[in-house]
Amino acid sequence: MTDITDIPPTPITHLSETETAMQEMVSKFANEVILPKVRDMDEAENMDPELVEQLFEQGLMGIEIPEEFGGAGMNFTAAIIGIEELARVDPSVSVMVDVHNTLVNTAILKWGSNDIKKRFLPALATNTVGSFCLSEPVSGSDAFALATKATKTADGYRISGSKMWITNSKEAGFFIVFANLDPSKGHRGITAFIVEKDAKGFSLAKKEKKLGIKASSTCAINFDDVEIPKENLLGKEGEGYKYAIGLLNEGRIGIAAQMTGLALGSWENAVKYVWNDRKQFGKLVGEFQGMQHQIAQSYTEIAAARALVYNAARKKEAGEDFVRDAAMAKLYASQVAGRVSGLAVEWMGGMGFVREGLAEKYWRDSKIGAIYEGTSNIQLNTIAKLLQKEYTA
Repeated sequence: MTDITDIPPTPITHLSETETAMQEMVSKFANEVILPKVRDMDEAENMDPELVEQLFEQGLMGIEIPEEFGGAGMNFTAAIIGIEELARVDPSVSVMVDVHNTLVNTAILKWGSNDIKKRFLPALATNTVGSFCLSEPVSGSDAFALATKATKTADGYRISGSKMWITNSKEAGFFIVFANLDPSKGHRGITAFIVEKDAKGFSLAKKEKKLGIKASSTCAINFDDVEIPKENLLGKEGEGYKYAIGLLNEGRIGIAAQMTGLALGSWENAVKYVWNDRKQFGKLVGEFQGMQHQIAQSYTEIAAARALVYNAARKKEAGEDFVRDAAMAKLYASQVAGRVSGLAVEWMGGMGFVREGLAEKYWRDSKIGAIYEGTSNIQLNTIAKLLQKEYTA
C-alpha cells in the first residue's frame, strides 16, 4: 500500500488556531490509526468496532455537542474539517462521522427538548452511534413520499413500516426516524421520532453489498408496531419535513467535504507514486508535461471545490442563506472526486488498478457522492430554482 503518512494536511486559509489544531489532530489520527485498517475493513465490508470506540475517544463523534454534555463544543467548520481529513484516508469512516455529526447530533441540538438533550447527547458524544432514517424503497429523491406510518397511542406513538439505504445502521444504537402521523395531510403529516435499537419490534434487515464505502454499513430497517414513548417525539408533530429539509441542506456540506477529502487523498496517493517511483522510458512518469498538466488541472479543481465547501460552511455559521451554496458545493465536489480519482487510477497504471493500494478504492468510493443526500440532478434543480427566483420578478 502506498504510504501517504508523510503528507501533511493541505492548508486552508482563514482557519482559526483551534480549527488548525483540529485539522492536524485528525490528519495524524487518520494516518496513524485508520490507514492500517482501511484495506482490511473494505475487504471485510465491516467497520472495525475498536476504531469506532477510538472515534469517540478522539472527540470526533461530538464535535458540535456542548462540553456540558460531553462533547467538544466546537463549530460547524470544525466538523467539516474533520470529515474532510478522515476522507483523505477512508471515506467510509468519514461518512460515519459525517452522518452522526451533521444529521443526528444537529437534529437533537436544534429540536430536542431539554429532557431529550440530557438523556441522549452525552451518549451520542461518548459511546453511541446515531443513524438518520428517512429513505424508503419508493422514497429516495422524492423524500416525502414515505409510507412509514405513526399512530398515536395512550402512552405515545406506534411506528410501522420500513426504511432502506440507512447509513450507520449496523453500528447505531440511536435512530432518528421519520414517519407520517397524518397521511391525509401529505408531507405535512411527517413527524420525527427517536427510536432506540432495543425497542421491541425494531429489527435490522438486509445489509447491502455495495460498490464503494463498503466498510460503512447500509441496511434496511423494519418497524413492526414499535412503541415510542411520547417523550421521544423530536420537535413538534407534523414538522418532520421541515427538519429533514434543513438537516439535508447542512448535511450536503458534509458530503461535499467527504468528496473533497477523497479527491485530495486520491490525488496525493497518485502523485507521490508518479513523482517518486513510477518510471517509463527512463524517466519518472510525473515529469512528462502531459502528466504534469493533468496533475495541475486536477489540483486546481480540488482547490475550487474546497473553496465552495468552506464558503458554504462559513455562511451557515454566520446565519446566512447557504442552501444554494451547499448544493453547488456537493454537486461540484462529487464531480471533482469522480474525475480526479478516476484519473489517479490511470496515472498509476497497473498499480492503480489492483487492490493492493488505495487508488481503485478511492474511485469506487467516489461514486456515492453523486447519489446520497440528494442526487446531482436534485442539486441542479435546487440551484436552478433558487437562481430563477433571484433573477425573476
